Amino acid sequence: MSKLVTGDGRTHITSSLMRESLVDRRVLARTHSENELAILPDVLLVGIGGQSIFDRGRDAILPLVQEIAAARGKHRFVIGVGGGTRVRHTLSVALDLGLPTGGVAQLVGAMEEINAVFLNALLAKHGSIFMQRDHFWELPLYLDSNMLPIVISIPPYHFWEPPSEGGMLPAHGSDFGLFIHAEVLGMKRLIFVKDEDGLYDRDPKKHPDAKLIRRTTLGALLADPPRELILDRQLFEAWRYARHIRRVQIINGLRPGELTRALAGEDVGTVIDKEASDV
Repeated sequence: MSKLVTGDGRTHITSSLMRESLVDRRVLARTHSENELAILPDVLLVGIGGQSIFDRGRDAILPLVQEIAAARGKHRFVIGVGGGTRVRHTLSVALDLGLPTGGVAQLVGAMEEINAVFLNALLAKHGSIFMQRDHFWELPLYLDSNMLPIVISIPPYHFWEPPSEGGMLPAHGSDFGLFIHAEVLGMKRLIFVKDEDGLYDRDPKKHPDAKLIRRTTLGALLADPPRELILDRQLFEAWRYARHIRRVQIINGLRPGELTRALAGEDVGTVIDKEASDV
């Protein structure tokens, strides 16, 4: 029979959750396991940038659609989409109205759903399906049916988006959201499709002499991070504690065939390994 604990005006059942917090350091330490179940370890996630790709229209999207369709059946992957400029417009209006951070995050996710619907329409004849925000349990069925699942980038936090460190903007952006999607599902690889050749030591749009970083590790990146990053900074901070993702790759979606090569495992663009041993 479970032991009951009293003394603070309440009655508790003895358990590791008596402190009533899932982020208690002692609780987290006891949950760590080298044998943690990976739900979809043989699947990778491909994130297509909203502003970098979708906002460019047909010239950027249609060639990618052809590559994605051709890869169907050859690789097991999930497609994630960003919201692009519409997200920035939504943020501006939401902040002007004084909405809380959680409400802002909810609206941003709705804007990303628009791009997911667009992409689903383009890929429909190739067997795509738009996954509702938090219907993760349906992904194995989609994949086993040889379908192309499409998800949005902002995690389904709804109105419970964690408070930001400064200001009212949600701290968890699209890149971070895709990272969390992949990590929770036990994926090992994540490919970001952007409009640059990869990660540079500084923004190449502002600095013509910026140097492309072809390969690096998470440790090296955190030790000397570029001042301007192509991905959410929060992603790299969270990756330190991730248990499944071993490699993040950034490629140029405007270069024909680059996504195809990345899906095949080629080291195109920028490759970031969590550990040097992953190389």
